[in-house]
Amino acid sequence: MSAMYLRGLLLSLALVSSIGMQNLFVFNNAINQPLKRAWPVTIMVWFADTALTLAAFFGMGAIISSHEMFKLVIMFLGGLLVIWIGFGILRSAASFKLESSNTPLPMKKSLVNAWVVTWANPQAIIDTSLMFGAMRGSLSDSEVTPFITGVVSATAIWFFGITLILGLLKERLPQKFLMWVNIVSGGIVMAYGCYLLYQALMMVI
Repeated sequence: MSAMYLRGLLLSLALVSSIGMQNLFVFNNAINQPLKRAWPVTIMVWFADTALTLAAFFGMGAIISSHEMFKLVIMFLGGLLVIWIGFGILRSAASFKLESSNTPLPMKKSLVNAWVVTWANPQAIIDTSLMFGAMRGSLSDSEVTPFITGVVSATAIWFFGITLILGLLKERLPQKFLMWVNIVSGGIVMAYGCYLLYQALMMVI
């Protein structure tokens, strides 16, 4: 297992575990539906997230990598954005509440919503493009495949893992569990944002 794969895995786990619209959907899906109904929805969320990540990484990332000045600007902006996202994760760590409902969504609507929570948020699409574009810009060609493989693996581990954990332990899971997940994630994300800024600074010096 290469160091670059592990870097992509760790960073992606930190990003994907932050509490946002997508994770709220996955959490509520796991809490309010039996596991056999929750799995197809989780798989659809993962497909939608992977599609957006690959589009941002190879689309925006390819453009950034081929233009040195554009690469510098985006890495700087992306670094600031990643630090801000990490700060937001830390700030919201204690405010998340798990909620259950007696009226789970129909399967068809749940599968549609799996794409909606990923692709229907313009700000999230812009943020993802900037973040993964900046990350692609900081990698050499030989580092791209192991890094993005680690990123995609991490989202699979998180979405499927959290669905299984919440599905099995929904009545017994302590509220502080997800708070500490957010605290650790926020710290890792902010550290990587600082690393991107450092990379941009090294390009100038």
